Amino acid sequence: MESVKKRLTEFSLEAHDLYLNQSVPYLEGPPDSLTFYRDWIGPNKPCIIRNAFSHWPALSRWSPAYLREKVGSKVISVAVTPNGYADAVRGERFVMPEERRMSFNSVLDIIEGKVQTGGTVFYIQKQCSNLLDELPELTDDVEPHVSWMSEALGKLPDAVNFWLGEESAVTSMHKDHYENLYCVISGEKNFILLPPTDRPFIPYGEYQPAVYRQRDDGEFEVVDQNGSEKVPWIPLDPLDPDLERFPQYSRARPLRCSVKAGEMLYLPSLWFHHVQQTHGCIAVNFWYDMEYDIKYNYFQLLETLCEFTAPT
Repeated sequence: MESVKKRLTEFSLEAHDLYLNQSVPYLEGPPDSLTFYRDWIGPNKPCIIRNAFSHWPALSRWSPAYLREKVGSKVISVAVTPNGYADAVRGERFVMPEERRMSFNSVLDIIEGKVQTGGTVFYIQKQCSNLLDELPELTDDVEPHVSWMSEALGKLPDAVNFWLGEESAVTSMHKDHYENLYCVISGEKNFILLPPTDRPFIPYGEYQPAVYRQRDDGEFEVVDQNGSEKVPWIPLDPLDPDLERFPQYSRARPLRCSVKAGEMLYLPSLWFHHVQQTHGCIAVNFWYDMEYDIKYNYFQLLETLCEFTAPT
């Protein structure tokens, strides 16, 4: 067992030495599809691309006044939590937000401070192509896909998502099976990124799924989803990692980057990420399903070995 743990550590360190960058590089313009596949998708490395969507009308149009005019009366899904952490571990539970139907105007009233919420945090973050399904009036201000990415992958995106929230809204650390292009329209997103090869240092647990529910008195309760399978999730907060409980995380090498308005982050599939934002930040992202090829197969093997050697 100890020899396997030692080799897993060496495996991660080798990846950093061989090909991973010590910071997230910048590209000053949109690449051609072949170059992007060769330099970034194939090696599974993130980058920030400037001037990739400078032609989108959204960059100049999406003010609160414009959004109120275009979609203010639309009723959309909003994640509501007492602390800004939706889809995160709390004690022995994996707690999901209350999904509340609200008008877009109501969300903007909260963002602009016209309505006091007593600390309750609101975040438009539904990830089932909510831009296309819930806010189609805004689609003329962006593009339905990123042409060079679609050409590089030979497919269109599985989902196009719209994000708007308060500064307190946080995305806990997780990974996705998507090639992700994350475009910040206004404000700033702050990412903590870890490569898939750091998986030996990232703790996982299995948690009872539950949801927040706000009572009539304004307090939140946590309601178990009885009969549901336990959810594997990361209990560690990279902003304040508990190294006494998770000493192996001290060997991880997180990258930190800020993605500003007009910039696009390429977040490769299976990279672990934690996200914060400035207040009222607006973003659109494109999810392209990853290829379930030999790299995915190898990662599944890595996951199994990490589970096998994890402390009990």
